[in-house]
Amino acid sequence: MSDFQTVARATEIEPGEMRQVRVGRKRIAIINVEGEFFAIDDTCTHEEASLSEGDLFGDIVECPLHGAAFNVRTGEVEAFPAVVPVETYQVRIVDDEIQVAT
Repeated sequence: MSDFQTVARATEIEPGEMRQVRVGRKRIAIINVEGEFFAIDDTCTHEEASLSEGDLFGDIVECPLHGAAFNVRTGEVEAFPAVVPVETYQVRIVDDEIQVAT
């Protein structure tokens, strides 16, 4: 069974925005795609860079360092130079709180 932890308020992250949060030792990017929230590892699998500091194009996040891109819904690689997907996490909203399963 997953353990959900509150990481932010839904009203704090507008559509099209991303934010890095910490859950234990993990850095996780919370992404708002048109009012739907997703959570992925915040570190690019190609090189040590924060995905939440990159650009969001719909449901694709582009790494600010070398342009690797990932689908925030699935974690799958959408553009090289990355070849390894990022981990995704289950998200739920409870009373305006964004909760992530770890």
